[in-house]
Amino acid sequence: MTNVNADLNGIVGEILVTPGAPVGEGDELMILESMKMEIPVVSPIGGTVATVDVAPGVAVTRGQLLLTLDS
Repeated sequence: MTNVNADLNGIVGEILVTPGAPVGEGDELMILESMKMEIPVVSPIGGTVATVDVAPGVAVTRGQLLLTLDS
């Protein structure tokens, strides 16, 4: 399992994957909004989305768990 954590404080704008979805290294997983900017969260590895731990519109803090991947 690989955790994907927030790199910054922001709001979850859009989630682009669902549990069970295959992803490749560098694929966009979700969009965070911070200071009127949209920042993509990309996959650090190829694998399968195991869990999505946030929802659109939720405020997240730096280091917070966003989702987990199975490699």
